[in-house]
Amino acid sequence: MTAPSMFPNLTLGLDLSDTTAHYCVVNAHGQVLHTGRGRLSAAALTRAVAPWPQCRIVLEVGTHSPWVSRLLTQLGHEVLVANPRQLRLIYASHRKTDRVDAETLARLGRLDPALLHPIHHRSAQAQVDLAQLRARDCLVRTRTQLINHVRGAVKAVGGRLPPSSAPAFVAKVSAQLPAELRAALDPLLTLLRTVTAQIRVLEHQLATVARTRYPVTQHLRQVAGVGPLTALCYVLTLEDPTRFRHSRAVGAYLGLCPRHDDSGAHHPQLHITKRGDAMLRRLLVSGAQYILGPFGPDCDLQRWGRTLAARGGGNAKKRAVVAVARKLATLLHRLWVTGTAYQPLRAAA
Repeated sequence: MTAPSMFPNLTLGLDLSDTTAHYCVVNAHGQVLHTGRGRLSAAALTRAVAPWPQCRIVLEVGTHSPWVSRLLTQLGHEVLVANPRQLRLIYASHRKTDRVDAETLARLGRLDPALLHPIHHRSAQAQVDLAQLRARDCLVRTRTQLINHVRGAVKAVGGRLPPSSAPAFVAKVSAQLPAELRAALDPLLTLLRTVTAQIRVLEHQLATVARTRYPVTQHLRQVAGVGPLTALCYVLTLEDPTRFRHSRAVGAYLGLCPRHDDSGAHHPQLHITKRGDAMLRRLLVSGAQYILGPFGPDCDLQRWGRTLAARGGGNAKKRAVVAVARKLATLLHRLWVTGTAYQPLRAAA
């Protein structure tokens, strides 16, 4: 049985909603000392934790957890941000209330922090810079939806628009819209012009941010298929490369490793977990597609990926793309940690 001295003296579980915060304080023996709720603001949280100096505080990751965890850390507390996907005790509970969740978080944090699968929040500056990347990603996906809508509307009346890249779409198809659809589609083309212009502005700003604040991105861009946006997103998402003991762990962190559900002699092929940052995962997959494509330069990654794709079988090419993306994530981490120059054909040599 674990000795009571191994437990923290006080553990505070904090359940955050959009406007309020419920908290529960337990001592080293698991006794509830205090419960309460208050407004979710910096001043209210500071007052709520003031009677419990230097305690362990446990909260779930969420919209407000980045600034709340930074605030509580500055106040001198040990802060653990729990991964809710790993806390089945909370999300599958039949008595799920904010008060009960706060007490459950406190008890889990008191027993063993590893049970929480704690995550690492990035710094305030990295969060601001990453917000620009996410804004650009949102605009790109919005532009894609608008283009698909215009093409679908034209096909519905028997027409067909010529192929075009997204930035040049408006200039290429504006004169070819059916007359009966102009009143419906002209506003969308106007919006597409604005969205494309804003994407260019954000890309220029992000290139400046990468060059001035994160010079390591230039080192990562030695790899073919890794542009300024992919390198910047990689650096901002990982932020501290020393968090990973092995470079291979980055692939699992980004959800590029397949799930496992082995039982005896049964070893099914499952999809990747898709955990971690979805935007960075998409960028790495795009880089892998370029490496395996006709314009990708000859390199170890390309040769290895094409060997996988040539084995045949269902979805062999898709699996090869994901595998190359996982290798690419590992390679970038290795380049970042060691600072060595990239050798495209190191294994072949």
